[in-house]
Amino acid sequence: MNLRSSWVAETGQTREDTRLNQVGATTMVNPVQVRSGILPGSYSGKFRLSGFWMDKASAMTATVAEGRAVIQGDISQGVYPVALPAAEQITFAAGDAQYGRVDLVVLKVYDNLYDGSTRNEARIEIVQGVPGQAPKAPAAPPRSLPLYEVTVPAGASAGNGGIPWGTALKDLRTPVVSLGGILPVENQVLPGAHPGQYQDTPNNQFQRWDGGKWVAYPEAVGGIVPASASTLQASYTGQYRDGAYGELQRFDGTDWKAARPGPYYTDLTDAGYTTSTTYTSTLLDTVQNPVTLSFVAPSSKSVLVHYGARLRSHKDYYGYLALRLTQGSNVIQEPDDEYAVIGASENFTTLSMNRRLSGLTPGLTYTFTFQYRIYPNSVGAQAWYDNAFIRVDPQY
Repeated sequence: MNLRSSWVAETGQTREDTRLNQVGATTMVNPVQVRSGILPGSYSGKFRLSGFWMDKASAMTATVAEGRAVIQGDISQGVYPVALPAAEQITFAAGDAQYGRVDLVVLKVYDNLYDGSTRNEARIEIVQGVPGQAPKAPAAPPRSLPLYEVTVPAGASAGNGGIPWGTALKDLRTPVVSLGGILPVENQVLPGAHPGQYQDTPNNQFQRWDGGKWVAYPEAVGGIVPASASTLQASYTGQYRDGAYGELQRFDGTDWKAARPGPYYTDLTDAGYTTSTTYTSTLLDTVQNPVTLSFVAPSSKSVLVHYGARLRSHKDYYGYLALRLTQGSNVIQEPDDEYAVIGASENFTTLSMNRRLSGLTPGLTYTFTFQYRIYPNSVGAQAWYDNAFIRVDPQY
């Protein structure tokens, strides 16, 4: 067996053993113990984890690639560094005649001081599972690091097709790095050991442990969460993210909403008329009654309002189009002739105006409602409105 270990053998540890196992990998799980795992890295630099990679060698034999790892014992036993400087082959027992089974491949440390095995060494071993209709992998023994689960079908043997290696392997390897290093996550995501610990996920997301969960790094520092991480739970009110369609969103404590809402817009596309000389929100000969537009006041307390219509009345009678502003059940501003769109013509004429409205309360929802009238009107004249619109642009 090529697997080399340090500080296990009572005698015979060589200088080469010691050099091979100077790994310095101590990803903490508590003040005394570290995480068992494999040192990351690959020959090409393209992969996070190549150590102890396993693949088919023959029908029932697999090759375990070289690598280095640490295996944490019980809290008083310390951590065991191991190294495999050259690939090793392992052979699986033939399958059960009736049922399949799941075997577990592990790096196992024998330490006579704790297990009474009369052995002091590290080995790559196969822990054979129990055949069954729904087989499960066996538990990992003490002082061991699981590498792979391997499904061995019923009847599998060297002369009967062997193990279907393309589907039989389940990779259990997890990496470790030195204290304070950024952990490249592979396979299982494990909890952090302390706030401020960092990891890099398989989808290339940088995360920080906040004491209870892994948080995307931009969230932790107040940056904008990228769209690739938009499925993560928000961390705090006021957090920003890049929406699925490139829109900037802000978390309000409950939901993600547009960071800068607006512009708001509505219109009247079914023409109607009024004969009323006082302001009314109801037109005759149309189904669009009343026409309203609600908006949320921005932090600047100001909005720009643009409104207008195609308007027709009579050369001596003026049609008015104005706005009524409410906030809930409170009337903030009644329609005012000074801010009305006014026209007197027997032909349709397009008229509009802009107005800046200030002094609003940020965060509250306000509503504009169209108001119409004709003045004077002693002959039952009609003021007609078509394609009327309201647009509100928050001022930031």
